[in-house]
Amino acid sequence: MDTKDCIQSRRSIRRYTGQPISKATIEQIVALAAYAPSWKNTQIARYTVITNRSLIEKIANECVLGFAHNAGILQGCTALAVESFNVKRSGYERDGSFSTSKGTHWESFDAGIAAQTFCLAAHEFGIGTCILGVFDDQKVAEVISLPSTQSVACLIPMGYPAENPTAPARKSVGELVRCLG
Repeated sequence: MDTKDCIQSRRSIRRYTGQPISKATIEQIVALAAYAPSWKNTQIARYTVITNRSLIEKIANECVLGFAHNAGILQGCTALAVESFNVKRSGYERDGSFSTSKGTHWESFDAGIAAQTFCLAAHEFGIGTCILGVFDDQKVAEVISLPSTQSVACLIPMGYPAENPTAPARKSVGELVRCLG
């Protein structure tokens, strides 16, 4: 699949077949996601991939702030990638000062680039994903024993798609771009 097709055909998948994803496929997805650009090549993104059903259920039942829709997506996924990032690296200088007026927001920017790269890589292997943002960061970190040097960025349920949603309407290029001569 070429880049254009990958971008245009990737959808958020919320229902999965239940077919397991091989460890080798997960490793290939992470290997491709490692190419996501980052602030001064800090490569802050990390992935905790969970296939243990009871652990996924625990996150679905205890960590999504009562948001039933996200709980349902998690309960149906085959694997769950918890994307985290190393704190105080992206957007910072080595002395701990900020390099940008964006402050800590650059960490989220880099995590977002990494999440999208991860999802596009998964799509290349026929794996559906959906980036979830409604969850209790601290609770998820506790459940997966995340090191204190990392922060949870997002939850990415994964699985072979049991649905093929159509693309939602997109804004026109005229609405999205502003060109200055």
